[in-house]
Amino acid sequence: MKNLRILVVLPLYGGSLPIGRYVASALRQDNHIVEIFEAPEFHSAYESLKSLKVTTDRLSYLQNSFLNVVSQSVLAKVETFEPDLVIAMAQAPLNHQALKRLRRDGVTTAMWFVEDYRLFTYWKSFAPFYDIFAVIQKEPFFEELAAIGQPNALYLPLAAQPDFHQPIKLTSVEQKKFGSDISFMGAGYPNRRIAFKEMVNYDIKIWGTEWEGDHVLEPLVQMNGARVSPEDCVKIFNATKVNLNLHSSVQSKKLVTFGDFVNPRTFELAACGAFQLVDERSLLNEAFAKDELATFASIEELIEKIDYFLNNQKERESFAVKSQLRVLKEHTYQTRMRTLLEFTAQRMKGWPPKHTDSNLPANFPPELATKIKQLLGKLGLPESTSFDDIVWAVRQQQGKLSELDTAILFLDEWQKLYKKRA
Repeated sequence: MKNLRILVVLPLYGGSLPIGRYVASALRQDNHIVEIFEAPEFHSAYESLKSLKVTTDRLSYLQNSFLNVVSQSVLAKVETFEPDLVIAMAQAPLNHQALKRLRRDGVTTAMWFVEDYRLFTYWKSFAPFYDIFAVIQKEPFFEELAAIGQPNALYLPLAAQPDFHQPIKLTSVEQKKFGSDISFMGAGYPNRRIAFKEMVNYDIKIWGTEWEGDHVLEPLVQMNGARVSPEDCVKIFNATKVNLNLHSSVQSKKLVTFGDFVNPRTFELAACGAFQLVDERSLLNEAFAKDELATFASIEELIEKIDYFLNNQKERESFAVKSQLRVLKEHTYQTRMRTLLEFTAQRMKGWPPKHTDSNLPANFPPELATKIKQLLGKLGLPESTSFDDIVWAVRQQQGKLSELDTAILFLDEWQKLYKKRA
């Protein structure tokens, strides 16, 4: 597909925030012109409203008003950037009014809803306002989306970003800090709290948030339960012999739920070449073969396999290598974005739109052509990039303009003035 202009709208905070950054990176790897709406920059101001100590209804009004301003900021970014597609991540700050405006203006929109639709039900309010709605679950979710007026649902499972989720060499200090026989990285959901109490006699480290109030697990929780950066997650995955991957559940009675969606950790661990034990999921067999991932169906089986694999390094390595090869071949964000763009082209008539962007002349003097080529390399753009996209990329730079940057911007202004007079 030709180079597109794509705006990625991040949420203020949350699990889909790093996924949005991987999406932008993957799109750039395919030479699309990508702009990111940095909603997290508004988060501290949004949170500061809580310190006003006003009534609940007044706080709700202020928060909604603030989010409306953020939505209007997205519209302003769209007007300036003129994207071919707006990709919003789950919980992106786009309200109904903004989405209606985008549809009225003919701007194609897509949301990647990377959450459990049964638990997070706000999709019912927003899904009909998007042109494309990508999800990580299948039926009956598709039927429910169609029933509320969203026929363009796409099953788009999560993935890994290979230039980030990869094997790395750790220092001795990092190995000591992040390493252990067993580890788990994630939030302290009820099913995990109960399951991991069975493992307190192992060399186990627990990383992540929301583990407060559990005196049994508290000594195992690292960094006082602080949020772990994506960079440190990769170090944990690489430093651990057996990475536990138990999908979240708010129910404590059923520790292994046999749910459907596959969490991002499954793909990220595999891309890192790390060994993992993951609970069985109904959609897991579509992503990996039996000899690519070691699974468990009960806590008893999990304990049994922990003992087995801790004493069988070669088998751990065999699973890790096979799962890594599968991820690199089929489950990258670059692959997912290609699927999304192809689906959008199939469902949206006349998309992507044809541009009338002006191209740079082909008969530049050799010296100038070389400088243009060097500039494109510096900006990370292909040689086929249109003049308008070069102008946009030059304007995104920080610092002092070079002579060539200045000449390009001058030429752009001259063209606009010439067209206006014509």
